[in-house]
Amino acid sequence: MIAWINFILLIVSALLFLYFYVKSVSPAALERKIGEVAYSKCARYRLIAGAFEIVAAANYVVYYFYPLPVQLPETFPWDWWISVIIAIVIAIPGGYLWWRGTKDAGRETMEPRKEHTLYGGIYRKVRHPQATGEVTYWWVIAFIVNSPFLVLFSFIWLPIFYVLCWAEEKDLVIRYGEQYLEYKRNTGFLIPKRKRI
Repeated sequence: MIAWINFILLIVSALLFLYFYVKSVSPAALERKIGEVAYSKCARYRLIAGAFEIVAAANYVVYYFYPLPVQLPETFPWDWWISVIIAIVIAIPGGYLWWRGTKDAGRETMEPRKEHTLYGGIYRKVRHPQATGEVTYWWVIAFIVNSPFLVLFSFIWLPIFYVLCWAEEKDLVIRYGEQYLEYKRNTGFLIPKRKRI
């Protein structure tokens, strides 16, 4: 019973994370309806989304103790330390992208502000380094808890993060106009674009 409650809570948390994060990346569209207060409202939505993401991560940990009765082994056939090594191999590049994107975005990471300009740093190479790095951490957690089911389940985060990025870009076009469209043409979505010779 606890396993099913935990899994349902995981699904609900993932969907609520998606819902509130999409709302949080739409300050320019919301500003057209309610004025500049939209930016502070979107910052609150971002905090709520973050809380649901933390709940979902906690559900991964609870799953270790209360796995679902599914037709998969509860753990991988190798020693746990091998799963930890796999987690570290995923965590290093993912963590770098997440950290670097957060550093280069500054306060805008958690608090959208009207006066903010387009980012520099790693954002000159890729438009969504934070999302690219952050999404990998679902596999990091899944391997640390040594769960084949969670490794497979973590693929659900790919479309979720894609929708987040897509929604954010719609709003950035409203905010920055042609400047952002030009940036999109020259900069990779999740991975850098190859330069034309």
